[in-house]
Amino acid sequence: MTDFIVVRHGETDWNRQQRFQGHVDVPLNATGLQQAQRLAGALAGQRFDLLLSSDLRRARQTVQPLEQALAHPARPEAALREQCFGVLEGLDVPTIRTRHPTLWARWLQHDADYALPEGESVRQFHARVLGMLRTLSETHAQQTLLLVTHGGVLDMLWRTAHGFSLHGPRECAIPNTGINRLRWRNGTLDILRWADDAHLQGLPEQPPTAPPTER
Repeated sequence: MTDFIVVRHGETDWNRQQRFQGHVDVPLNATGLQQAQRLAGALAGQRFDLLLSSDLRRARQTVQPLEQALAHPARPEAALREQCFGVLEGLDVPTIRTRHPTLWARWLQHDADYALPEGESVRQFHARVLGMLRTLSETHAQQTLLLVTHGGVLDMLWRTAHGFSLHGPRECAIPNTGINRLRWRNGTLDILRWADDAHLQGLPEQPPTAPPTER
């Protein structure tokens, strides 16, 4: 058995602009930095055996206050990166509709086996995420791990825990720096608590969820 606390990175300007981020190294905005500080306060009393974060800057910035609070460095992990969206990365929806109308129409079918040019499909992405989680569970049994990652990674974990199809749009709430508690036991992933964002009370409201682009 391995316990996981999995957190989405703090807010970026590209979240606000509803741009595809993917593997682009976007920094947190001012709200995201505040969220990261609040997250550190919420988790400062929690014991972790290992801290890991996506190696992308928005995740690394999110985990930094917690590293300082716990005096415990986080290990960067490329397998925790967001899904790669290839040629659409950095573009917002109006631009995509103008420049790549065929790709946009294909993307909106939410086909798990479709990969954008230079990107990866949801099925490939899911295999990457679950392979990483399985390996961590095998090598860190009876431990508690904190993972700071991306919205798409959490969507893959949600679908896996509920046995949902990889086809179709996202259906779960994944707030920036929301705290999600999961447990891997005997090859099964269970959700203990999802999208706990009580520590963000009083901060500016987060951008509305946009399932096609919210990563």
